[in-house]
Formats: sequence, C-alpha cells, structure tokens
Amino acid sequence: MKKKILVDMSATIIHNGHIRLLKKASKLGNVIVALTTDKEIKEKKKIYPVLNYKERKEILESIKYVKKVIPSKWILDYNFLKKNKIDFLVHGHDNKNNIPRKKLKIFPRTKNISSSIIRKRIIKNYS
Repeated sequence: MKKKILVDMSATIIHNGHIRLLKKASKLGNVIVALTTDKEIKEKKKIYPVLNYKERKEILESIKYVKKVIPSKWILDYNFLKKNKIDFLVHGHDNKNNIPRKKLKIFPRTKNISSSIIRKRIIKNYS
C-alpha cells in the first residue's frame, strides 16, 4: 500500500515551485494537499486570495501528482496528520508546522519563485 503524503500549501497563485514540490512528493506516495482555507489566508497573510478555496482546489485536483485536496488551517499539527492517516508531511525548508521530525520530509524551495514574488512582479509590470 502506498504511503499517504501530505503537502500543505495556500496556492494563492499556483506556480512552478508548487508543481516541482508536488512532483517530488508523488515519488514518496499518494499526495494529499492540505489547502489553506480563505479565512486562514486572510488572517495569517493579510491578503484576500485572488482565487478562492473552491477555485484553488479545482486547479490542484487537476494536477496529475495530486490524489486529493482537503481544507486546512495555516499551521498543521500532529493531530491533523493522525486524523487524516498521513504518513509524512512534505514541506519546503521554511516549515513552521508543529510536526515531529520523523513525520517530516523537507525539500529546498524553488529559488526565486513564490506567490509573493509573483504579486510584486504584477504590481511592478502593471502599475
């Protein structure tokens, strides 16, 4: 039986860094995306996502590396993993989730790309 691999993300602007992380995670097992809810994004990032939860979920579900998308809070804990029967959480090196080390797989982030960087490019190019 394949392992259940959780990748948590907000995916407010889906980009190649997300795809690379999902591809790496899929080599470990079946990928479930813990997608941050709109409410959590507004509270934690202080932005309103351009794409709402339902839209972001639909896009992520269409990616071949993703088996399932579930709603999540900004910060995940071990109880979330247990409740969803997750074997490992895959995250970039900036992980702040409260997960035991033995349940974490950390990958380097893709350099020079993030939703924040893309937002800045948009403002710069279209102001």
